[in-house]
Amino acid sequence: MAESIIEQIRALEVLDSRGNPTVRVFVTLEDGTKASASVPSGASTGEHEAVELRDGDASRYGGKGVRKACANVNDIIAPELVGLDASEQAMIDRLMIELDATDNKSRLGANAILGVSMAVAKAAAQSRCDDLYRYVGGSEARRIPVPCMNILNGGEHADNSVDIQEFMAVPLGAPAFSEGLRYVAETFHTLKKILEKRGLATSVGDEGGFAPDLGSNEEAIELILEAIEKSGYEPGVDIAIALDSAATSFATDTIGLYDLKWSGAGRMRSDDLIEMAERWVEKYPIVLWEDPLGEEDWEGFVKFTKALGEKIEVVGDDLFVTNTKFIRRGIETGAANASLIKLNQIGTVTETVDAVRLCIENGWRAFLSHRSGETCDTFLADFAVAMGSGHLKTGSASRSERLAKYNRLLEIEDALDGNALYYWK
Repeated sequence: MAESIIEQIRALEVLDSRGNPTVRVFVTLEDGTKASASVPSGASTGEHEAVELRDGDASRYGGKGVRKACANVNDIIAPELVGLDASEQAMIDRLMIELDATDNKSRLGANAILGVSMAVAKAAAQSRCDDLYRYVGGSEARRIPVPCMNILNGGEHADNSVDIQEFMAVPLGAPAFSEGLRYVAETFHTLKKILEKRGLATSVGDEGGFAPDLGSNEEAIELILEAIEKSGYEPGVDIAIALDSAATSFATDTIGLYDLKWSGAGRMRSDDLIEMAERWVEKYPIVLWEDPLGEEDWEGFVKFTKALGEKIEVVGDDLFVTNTKFIRRGIETGAANASLIKLNQIGTVTETVDAVRLCIENGWRAFLSHRSGETCDTFLADFAVAMGSGHLKTGSASRSERLAKYNRLLEIEDALDGNALYYWK
């Protein structure tokens, strides 16, 4: 059958949610199917992530243009893939990796390669008249992720006095995704009223969470707990808390030494941060902690997981960068019990699927995630259902590029017509 044969691939420079250029790829099949995909971009990025190719021309977008990446799609990748069957995802992704021929996709750019990879998957699904989540995940894909909604920002994602990058509300006690989304959206709006009443800023950070100046990192948790209760929910039962320290952003050049520079808390060692985390987990209904330590602090991560891994989900992001090589090391050393999963950290759909499967096969959880620079592309929502990972973070109850993913999940839940699964663990 020639229906899903690739007829054309082309790339276009567009803008992401921060107003920076990113890559959008269009794929046309011989049967007339047309699909497009837009690539997200991170702010607090791990050192070992696949390379996002930028032009470096200071006269355009401050050097952040992606014309080179688009040209690589149009002039190098497209000629090799036209004529191939779009349903051969693994083969297509492997060909692009071989075309790039670097360990980190620095020649063609992970943004170029991922744009094609995602658009090809979308086109193949559409050609079969199938939803993307069923095409990627199979007929049994029906688990809707618990939304870990970022409602308060700090660190690299905000211009304020908070070190922790993300404070998330997790509706683990809701009976269904739509109800869980309502729980945390209501909490988000209640939090705004609390901030307004106290004369604190209600402007939002890159991912839509509020970004007020606070007296301490702990004050952020206290505010969220107040918002949960005032919304009519019970902390720890209906809604819990998840944190993303993004500790690499306040790590010093000395491994195991940190400078909590935004809050003014000063310098702390890994053991100090672990002791702080133990106090917080005892005091607050925290169920997940992402990147509590820096990407080079493997020894600290092992200690953190030994201390808290039986109580909470310990997630490596910058530590693993969705790369099976680093995830395997984490599994072997006990450095965490979960990995964050970001498509653009590794650069192809196939490699991202491999990372999720490696986690699940070894009893780990896979935490699907957006990036701080996003688009209204909803690929991630379908992908989260396809992988059945159980939880997802894709921003707050504001900013259309975040809400697009939540709304897509509502559509999927509705389409499953009572057959959707929703549970934390």
